[in-house]
Amino acid sequence: MNTESGQKIYIGISSCLLGNKVRYDGNHKEQRLITQKLAKRFDFVSVCPEMAIGLGVPRKPIHLIGDRTSQRAVEVKNNEIDVTDQLVSFGEQKARELNYISGYIFKKGSPSCGLYSVKIYQGENSVLNKGMGLFAQHIVKNNPLLPVEEEGRLNDEELRRNFIQRVEVYYRWNQLLNSGLSKGKIIDFHSRHKFLLLAHCEKTYRELGRLISQIGNHDLDAFSEEYVSLLMNGLKKPTTRNKHINVLQHIAGFFKKNLDSHDKHEFNQLIENYREGIMPREALLTILKHYLRKFPNNYLGEQYYLSHHYSGI
Repeated sequence: MNTESGQKIYIGISSCLLGNKVRYDGNHKEQRLITQKLAKRFDFVSVCPEMAIGLGVPRKPIHLIGDRTSQRAVEVKNNEIDVTDQLVSFGEQKARELNYISGYIFKKGSPSCGLYSVKIYQGENSVLNKGMGLFAQHIVKNNPLLPVEEEGRLNDEELRRNFIQRVEVYYRWNQLLNSGLSKGKIIDFHSRHKFLLLAHCEKTYRELGRLISQIGNHDLDAFSEEYVSLLMNGLKKPTTRNKHINVLQHIAGFFKKNLDSHDKHEFNQLIENYREGIMPREALLTILKHYLRKFPNNYLGEQYYLSHHYSGI
């Protein structure tokens, strides 16, 4: 994806999800949602850690053995073949090299790349625990704010939109850092993301409001780290219909002096239709953007909540 500034948004991804035949059995796990839709928004950085450490195709499958706190990656049929150190070393290397990415999509269930519920065995067939793939562990550990997701969860529309939003916010934050920190830039960044954040977590919205009001009392580097940590964790909270209604009504309030009683009644009826699930949120956003064109407001015009949508994705 090329942004307004012409820059690309890069995200890391398990290579097999792009259709590359790198799996142990010589096949791939292409996800067309990714290759046909998300590829229109992002540029992918393809990684297969098992291939990268020298395991061929086809190859003997590996799995994790151990417990929740410590695992080894070994061949399924021969635990003497241990590739733990290679995967850990490669994970640490890629975590350093991929300092420019804004997100990562991992392969579900993979002993190297799985993000959630990867099987940890005790013996050949007995599952003792579930955890995270060894490579994924080091990507996440070295950049805990990086938006990450598994490909299967992206089939859920709300999880997919949440991931896209977090990737784009994280990208914009890093662009801010690269341009040089200043109080004014952070305040402007926060201002433009306020309604987007409110749609996810009102508690974090209020916390960050208080933090921003005290920006002059903090070292800027320490402040920025605290700010972005709160922001990215707040954006992980799922949106709900009621949360969106709260934001939509907040925005509509900016036009209360411009709209007549008929317009106000019509908008309130549309809100109820959305509440009952018989109208999409996009229809309400279209109405609000129509109001904004008729009654310009610089503050609303810069809100990412109004300007960034994900229909068809």
